[in-house]
Amino acid sequence: MVKKLTVLVLVFIVAAGLGVGSYLLKALEKPLALPDDSVVYTVVPGASLKRVLNDFESNGWIQYARVHELWLRYHQKTDIHKGDYQLQKSMTAIDAIERMIAGDKILRSIQFIEGKRVSDYLAVLASNPYVKQTLTGLSLDDIARQVSDDLEHYEGWFFPDTYLFEDGTSDLELLKTAHRRMQSVLDEEWQDRSDDTAVSSPYEALILASIIEKETGAAFERPMISGVFTRRLERRMRLQTDPTVIYGLGESFNGNLTRQHLRTDTPYNTYTRGGLPPTPIANPGREAISAALNPADGDAIFFVAKGDGTHYFSVTLEEHNAAVRQYQRFGRRSDYQSAPSESEASE
Repeated sequence: MVKKLTVLVLVFIVAAGLGVGSYLLKALEKPLALPDDSVVYTVVPGASLKRVLNDFESNGWIQYARVHELWLRYHQKTDIHKGDYQLQKSMTAIDAIERMIAGDKILRSIQFIEGKRVSDYLAVLASNPYVKQTLTGLSLDDIARQVSDDLEHYEGWFFPDTYLFEDGTSDLELLKTAHRRMQSVLDEEWQDRSDDTAVSSPYEALILASIIEKETGAAFERPMISGVFTRRLERRMRLQTDPTVIYGLGESFNGNLTRQHLRTDTPYNTYTRGGLPPTPIANPGREAISAALNPADGDAIFFVAKGDGTHYFSVTLEEHNAAVRQYQRFGRRSDYQSAPSESEASE
């Protein structure tokens, strides 16, 4: 190969004296003759430098694929990576190959939204045409076991974020990435927890964070809502929060939470049971996890939705009842309090 390249250089030198070499060298500097301003080119698995350049030539994007190939081999630029690449008219073939060597591929994106359930994330994965589907037909428990052997209940363990991936990445691989990310974030936030937190383990923090995420409309209120729930837990008061009840109802919930639902006992009904529910009810973001572990100071143990995404916080039951009467007209269920009942508050 070294001898061949040496001969190539000598040929270029001799040819340059005849004017041909100059022409060939200029061909290396010509921009790609693409049909549009930009084109997506796919380097298939196992494709060689020669194959890619021959494709370029057969497409009419360059002349003299062999000249480009020998020049690139002489400069040891041959190790291209499979994937989709965005090529622009301003690029030369050399520029394009260097992009492929760097692995500067087109990446797709998928978004897992804060406060959504695992089932929502699976629907997002299933609807993405660039994701390889491998989990179709599996139960949530089966999927959890594929993600991790030691994964506790599947809910809450996938970090909400925007993830970039190559075409053909599997749904399982993306879930594993989100799971590892949640483990990392939860560990980081646990290390920075306040002494005031009411939870005793990272998993309890994840559970509380999921409730905070579902209850929060305005981001700045997360620590305040955490403060209310923390004080209730410390005083052994029931959390009485609607999102946990709704989660416990499962697919039977039709969007209308009734008094009967609040009275129907399930492991997730925080109106009928004390303490935290047994598992998270959604996938919380970092801010909600931080809030769960760093509750705001204060005395409020009640809050009610004001109808604009924020809440009114109250210290006394009298103040809270007045706030309920004032704000319930904005469409929140009239008997909603997200607070202990009057009889429980007086215990």
